[in-house]
Amino acid sequence: MNPRTLSLRALLLLGLWHTGRRCAAQELQDQPKKIAVVGAGIGGTSAAFYLRQEFGPGVKIDVFEPGAVGGRLATVKIGDYEYETGGAVIHPLNLHMKHFIEKLGIPPRKEVPSKMAIFDGKELTFEESDWFIVNFLRMLWRFGFSFLRMHMWVESVLDKFMRIYQYQQYGYSFSSVDKLLHAMGGDGFLTLLNQTLEEAMMGQGFSQVFLNNIVTPITRVNYGQSVRINGLVGAVSLAGADPGLWAVDGGNKRVCSGLLYHSKSELVPARVTSISFKDRPSKTGTTTSFYEVNYVGESGSAHSLYDIVVIATPLHRGKSDITFSGFSPPIPSHYPGRYHQTVSTLVHGLLNTSYLGSAKPASEFTVSEILTTDSKDSVINSLSSLDPVHVPPGYKRPPASQSNVWKVFSPQPLSQEQLRSMFLSWDSVSETPWLAYPSYRPPQRNTPPFILHERLYYLNAVEWAASAMEMSAISARNVALLAHHRWHRQVGNVDQEDLHTRLRSEL
Repeated sequence: MNPRTLSLRALLLLGLWHTGRRCAAQELQDQPKKIAVVGAGIGGTSAAFYLRQEFGPGVKIDVFEPGAVGGRLATVKIGDYEYETGGAVIHPLNLHMKHFIEKLGIPPRKEVPSKMAIFDGKELTFEESDWFIVNFLRMLWRFGFSFLRMHMWVESVLDKFMRIYQYQQYGYSFSSVDKLLHAMGGDGFLTLLNQTLEEAMMGQGFSQVFLNNIVTPITRVNYGQSVRINGLVGAVSLAGADPGLWAVDGGNKRVCSGLLYHSKSELVPARVTSISFKDRPSKTGTTTSFYEVNYVGESGSAHSLYDIVVIATPLHRGKSDITFSGFSPPIPSHYPGRYHQTVSTLVHGLLNTSYLGSAKPASEFTVSEILTTDSKDSVINSLSSLDPVHVPPGYKRPPASQSNVWKVFSPQPLSQEQLRSMFLSWDSVSETPWLAYPSYRPPQRNTPPFILHERLYYLNAVEWAASAMEMSAISARNVALLAHHRWHRQVGNVDQEDLHTRLRSEL
């Protein structure tokens, strides 16, 4: 057994024991009566799950969501099957997501073997073989040991990243993104946040040719951006090229609906328009403060008062129009920075393999994932053959000579002319424009805060370090712990330094 796996399991059990002991010790203390969570994506539903875990069964938790539960995790039905159109893959070391599906009893999706190729806008510059040794020798011939060194570099980042699970299982939380990152990886993580992936990797001795031909296609498919994203999100992106990636049977959005149900929260199908800070006299003659959440649903406008509010939707232009009043200092409705557009187009049709410069007969073209370099000829970020979110027994991905569902990522909607160049024919097209992740332009000088006010928290601040399902779950756990510790004035569990060394000595 892998020693790291053993240690993580031991820490998980110890952490759960500590959590139970902490909750038992605080049963006699006053708890909040009502908590609001704004947003029912993976961040908001994870927050509801962890808030219930921290504050117990007595608190009422309302989750506001005007759209479908799942947010940027979504599916679309084409023919008889559903297909993933939002967040698609999960890393094997994403422990929160693994814990969620185990807790909810949802199985992982059946894996279907795939092959990758890289397209420069004119032709395929690299195409995977069915044989691992052939792929390894091709990479070795073109780039030396750079591909292996890249995986080692990403592994070194992930080793530090994994510390966050230890801290959270022991109940530690952090008041800012910078402090959370520093606890995980010290000054090195803050440096990665404030330099480009290109600068970070060239500083490690990687060549520009390797960056252009291998690294850039990976960042384009995962974040729709070049190697000029920050080094930390770049490392997260490169981790997405690791083996063992998985997804949830029936669609990743099932985790969100499952967490919402498990947390015993009430879903309020409404759009939050404003949040105000209010003082109210209590029966004892003292003044109690609340947050007034104003919202609009099918029945019109309404409002409710809450002790704690967690915002789990981006407070940026194009993503939210929540206004704040009664706060000193004022809370902005929009933080600096913008979200990057990626258009996800699902086409059920017959691929034109000559568009990719392939001379193979379509019946022999079995590549399922085409990544692209950053060239003027590349109008798309990626092209991939999709499998249903539930893979039926006996399923086999069809070759390019047969109609199939293909997903195209592009910065702009595809024109009819572009569709005709990529596909010989099609019978359906489904287009979803996503503002899926921030536009990363380091240095990141103004990362939004986790704490907007005394009991008002902002979960999506973490996206400006890196955006991923697991990052949202980590932030949700951090915010739930932060809300709990600040409510009970447990300052010793917030922003502690040298936790890695301390926990290691305790074990």
